[in-house]
Amino acid sequence: MKKLKAGKRRQPALRKGRKKKPPPVRRQIEETPPPGAVPAPGSDILNEAALALQAGRPSAALAHCQAALATDSGNAEALNLAGIALFQLGEAKQALSMLETAVAYHPDHIDALNNLGNVRKTLGWLTEAEAAYLRALEVDPGYVNGRFNLGIVHELMGRFAAAEAAYRRCIAARPAFAEAHFNLANVMKALGRLDEARQSYRLALDLDAALAAAHNNLATVEQEFGRLDEAERGFAKAIELDPDFGEAHYNAGVILQETGRFEDAISAYRRTVEIEPGHAGAQVNIGYALKQLDRLDEAEAAYRRAMRIAPDYDKVVTNLGDLLLECGKLTAAVAVCDDFLADHPGSTSVLAFKAMALAEAGDDAGAHVLLDFDRLLAPIIIDAPAGFADVTAFNDALCDHVLAHPSLTQAPASHATRHGRHSGELLSEPLGPMANFEEVVRVAVEDYCQERPADPVHPFLAQRPAGLGLSMWGVVMATQGHQIAHIHPAAWLSGVYYPRLPDAVRDDDSNHAGWIEFGRPPEDFHSSAEPSLKLVRPEEGLMILFPSYFYHGTVPFRAESPRFSIAFDVLPLAE
Repeated sequence: MKKLKAGKRRQPALRKGRKKKPPPVRRQIEETPPPGAVPAPGSDILNEAALALQAGRPSAALAHCQAALATDSGNAEALNLAGIALFQLGEAKQALSMLETAVAYHPDHIDALNNLGNVRKTLGWLTEAEAAYLRALEVDPGYVNGRFNLGIVHELMGRFAAAEAAYRRCIAARPAFAEAHFNLANVMKALGRLDEARQSYRLALDLDAALAAAHNNLATVEQEFGRLDEAERGFAKAIELDPDFGEAHYNAGVILQETGRFEDAISAYRRTVEIEPGHAGAQVNIGYALKQLDRLDEAEAAYRRAMRIAPDYDKVVTNLGDLLLECGKLTAAVAVCDDFLADHPGSTSVLAFKAMALAEAGDDAGAHVLLDFDRLLAPIIIDAPAGFADVTAFNDALCDHVLAHPSLTQAPASHATRHGRHSGELLSEPLGPMANFEEVVRVAVEDYCQERPADPVHPFLAQRPAGLGLSMWGVVMATQGHQIAHIHPAAWLSGVYYPRLPDAVRDDDSNHAGWIEFGRPPEDFHSSAEPSLKLVRPEEGLMILFPSYFYHGTVPFRAESPRFSIAFDVLPLAE
């Protein structure tokens, strides 16, 4: 086992990153002055433009603005309103030009600055959008709508602490701002702080019961807590308020599927696809529900439709591959993996499934190449980082930080942990000892890569990403706690560190209670071959690095004291 020395200071190509999450429903706020509030000159015609925008007639509004600009080309209000009209007409580039001109004539025009930020955000220019909102807030620090839109940009940039601060300031200034409560809830959900998310969604709905997106998102939180009846009612309410809300139909289908009502689930998924023809997740779940109803030919057809809709979607491949295994088409199951990997080399989910499919097909040598534990799994004993007397002091600080983290909650239903608590992102302020742990991980990852150089014939080692990010979370298991077999599909390399363990995790235990196990596929896959397994006994101060496609879980244990671990993902990031 390798000993990792503290104090190594290198600069691997790692940046903080986060797993991708479905985007919450957001609405930016545009600034259109109320009728009668438009300043001279040209106030009458600009008042007509404002009225037209409020009535949903951007073409008429643009015509009024153009008439005003014909006599005063530098009229900032006419330029601002024209920018809004063009934006609503889908002409973002022309809107940008109008708003930049307005700001050039009047640098302190906060409404134009806000609208300029909105257009830049729509174009994907998040840094430039942030600059526009910050300039508006420099002019007027109490400008709530500008701060709200700034929060959205911070959220899109993954700067959740800044987004949280922005939304909280909006709520402090305007307590009845329902959409600020809603967006704050989305941030809390992204950070894994589910109790706070639920509270904020409820506050948003107390203020505006017609917010369909809030009903939907609150229901997803209830679903995570295992409150399926409440979740089902929430999705139904969202659909009642917005019958064309595709994601709510999809989420309702998931609840129906999880409770065994497969025919109803199929109807919900088909309604989703009617609304959003490109919704591959719904099409995949149609296939899954048909498979559960033993309509295998229809299920295969549904999966192949999903592949046509979303040829880059790895979940389709693993579902289709498992169906082929169930039908005894072992060679075809491997082939569907190879076809996908030819265009998506290194796909974590598909490499994981291919290893299992190769074993099912009797190709033990091929499976071993992927599941070469001796080559690809790296146990490391760490030293205490600078500032800590020893590893025990460092471990105590890590455990205290995890226990005090606001996101620590009973493990949500969608997670692999059973009988335990799970935190959200630990690389969020305040970092505390996580800053030291992050550096330890960075050094370990760089050493792992240096000791296992790129290998063009190995599907994992050939695909080291150019840019790498980190995401970390804590797991605190109680007695009988364990993790079911899972992978980390968004990551390239994963790891786990053990800061504190109960005495029940012993070397002389033939049952391996509390140990981590690699190589066993999930029970819901159609796998009959005896898997190749690797069991590792955790010990305090031990870190284990492994390819993210290695299926892994833990063995249940009995103890009065908890089992602590900190897991992390090394994520591919675009340069």
